[in-house]
Amino acid sequence: MFLQVKDINKSYRKYGKIEKQQVLKDVNFTIKEGECVGLVGESGSGKSTLSRLILGLEKPDSGRILIEDLNVKKWIKENQGKMSVVFQDYTSSANPNFTVKEIILEPLKVLGKKENLDKITEDLLDKVGLTIDLLDRYPHELSGGQLQRVCIARSISTKPKFIVLDEAISSLDVSIQAQILELLKDLKDELNITYLFIAHDLQVVTYLCDRIIFLYRGEVVENIHSLNLAYVKNSYAKRLLNSVIPFSI
Repeated sequence: MFLQVKDINKSYRKYGKIEKQQVLKDVNFTIKEGECVGLVGESGSGKSTLSRLILGLEKPDSGRILIEDLNVKKWIKENQGKMSVVFQDYTSSANPNFTVKEIILEPLKVLGKKENLDKITEDLLDKVGLTIDLLDRYPHELSGGQLQRVCIARSISTKPKFIVLDEAISSLDVSIQAQILELLKDLKDELNITYLFIAHDLQVVTYLCDRIIFLYRGEVVENIHSLNLAYVKNSYAKRLLNSVIPFSI
């Protein structure tokens, strides 16, 4: 199994309060290599917290997160560049003082890569459907869709095994969302990348993902293959599905 999330609990202390509020409660799930798993839930369900734990940015109060049977932080240390993330806010995740070329090459330079950078950049731009005339432009000179494509190019520059897509298309226009979804699907198939796709838009998730995990008030209430959505049992998952898909469930 590629990713294992085991018995994860996480609480935070709110400002001015003594007691902690539990954000994640006994969260368990796995992701196979090459699989795309969607994580859906309303605002405050714990999606972003879980994302930070999986990225190794925070520690759980209890439980373990393993990638290829290693603790997530140890795996990241031993596999530098093999985990990437694409955030919702493409404007703040791209340095406004960097050109497109500098943005894309930033992870490679951190890893000490110095050879064939021009060729690598051009190939990455081609993979995400952009032309080389954009290389010397700055973020403010790009459309939202173009800038998110640049961020995706950056995310695959290190040839990652695993990408966390945290609301990666929710800030884009609907027509652009469709294009980015197709791009993500093509890249996954071509490069055999494992995705965790975090979103609140269930229609988007059902299009891209093999399996969908429903998170409600910090708990996994449903974990089901996307082809079996008509058979969900949890009442929250049913309500969410019925709001976008006319199932008789």
